[in-house]
Amino acid sequence: MVTPTIQTLARDEVSIYRELARLERPLFVVRDDHGIAVTTDERAARRASVLAAVPPLRPESLGDPDFRREHGVSGAYQAGSMANGIASARMVVALASAGYLASFGAAGLAPAKIDEALAAIRHGLAGKPFACNLIHSPSEPALERAIVDACLKHEVRCVEASAFLDLTPQLVRYRLAGLAPDGRPRNKVIAKVSRAEVAEHFLRPAPPQLVRALVESGDIDARQAELAHRVPMADDITAEADSGGHTDGRPLVVLLPELLALRDRVQGSGSRIRIGAAGGIGTPAAAAAAFTLGAAYVVTGSINQASVEADQSEAAKRLLARAGVADCGMAPSADMFEMGVNVQVLKRGTMFAGRAKRLYEAYRNYDGIESLPAAERGELERQIFQRPLEEVWTECVRYFAERDPAQTERAAGDPRRRMALVFRWYLGLSSAWSIAGDEERALDYQIWCGPAMGAFNGWVEGTHLAEPANRRVADLAAQLMRGAAFAGRVAQLRLAGVRVPAGCTTYVPTRQGIS
Repeated sequence: MVTPTIQTLARDEVSIYRELARLERPLFVVRDDHGIAVTTDERAARRASVLAAVPPLRPESLGDPDFRREHGVSGAYQAGSMANGIASARMVVALASAGYLASFGAAGLAPAKIDEALAAIRHGLAGKPFACNLIHSPSEPALERAIVDACLKHEVRCVEASAFLDLTPQLVRYRLAGLAPDGRPRNKVIAKVSRAEVAEHFLRPAPPQLVRALVESGDIDARQAELAHRVPMADDITAEADSGGHTDGRPLVVLLPELLALRDRVQGSGSRIRIGAAGGIGTPAAAAAAFTLGAAYVVTGSINQASVEADQSEAAKRLLARAGVADCGMAPSADMFEMGVNVQVLKRGTMFAGRAKRLYEAYRNYDGIESLPAAERGELERQIFQRPLEEVWTECVRYFAERDPAQTERAAGDPRRRMALVFRWYLGLSSAWSIAGDEERALDYQIWCGPAMGAFNGWVEGTHLAEPANRRVADLAAQLMRGAAFAGRVAQLRLAGVRVPAGCTTYVPTRQGIS
């Protein structure tokens, strides 16, 4: 039997970091005749005076074990949906194959493309769990129904419900259509919210009036309606803090505890809905902080958009890879333009945010396209639309003819609504130009992005992940979760009064995942 020697004790920064990164082993801070050191060797620790100790902390042990068990995944980690298929079928398959939950970005896609993507995912995963985004579409209710139709058709057992301000018939339909005879919900709902009043809708069962209407329309049967009052509308609620796309910009340290407290008040101490964290999760420190606050799981978004598997152009990925924490701004959203709802986008390298705001100001100030002053209209046509507005309207009619004809029918006698659809043409296509990498429209790219992107870029600077070509989503997930566990060990040492060397406080991603 080999007797441990003093060489098993780590004293310099490189050695201390290496010991901290052995996450599957306990870590001891000791004092001997040579001073203070650390080790993961229990026999070596017994030969010295132990000052502090932290247990093993594996990445797969972070978060709520119920989340991992109920969703059939190995980590309490979800890659959130990014609209227009940016969170692609390829991305979902890659993450699910590695044991993580991922949500397909169905929002903004035509029903045929959603159907095609879900079929491809089901084929590629052979039964492994995944989710599909169901976004609230107040301006396009037909799209909301089409997504639910596709999810039911392909037996998608989980949706990520986003941008909902209240429950809608289609969301309730999805939830109740999956009720088993014993009342167990087979169709899971992860609700992404940023306000307590919205979260409360998901903490409770579906409203009776919505349930009755679904029975009358034949969308659910009497048995499902009878069981509806037993089932809350969500299995998980994601506290969405300052994120890319739709966001209220809430601080996570305020929002997450608020939703946890609300959950406890509404549901008591019995079986409870899990509360996760999204928005700003781009570094191990952010993920570790969310878990420390009580998050059952963490959700990433912006950082995945610059990954290999994202259906985003190489030009946009390069812009994202250069983004800093302060390089984001707010702009009017395409899907909720008339309501004045904003989305967070990348500012650096694109003029989209300023141009989109100009369109919203024109919408607020004038009653229709015909009311625009000639000079204003001319500038909009030259600088933003790059074509006559009447031509844009013709394209809108053609677009909605196959997607949702009611949109243009309602606008026929409403000049203001017609103007909104014309302006939404630019807002909608700007993300398509980004995805396609249209060089002529590079200044009009709409790239949804939150400050997590800049934080991530700062973390991976100087590593293989600095290059977008090396950013594979499963690797990002593994590195982030391993880094979160590393950060958790550092935090435990600090709480024990141990001063951790500066070079040992942050996990550095490597190709092997271990330094």
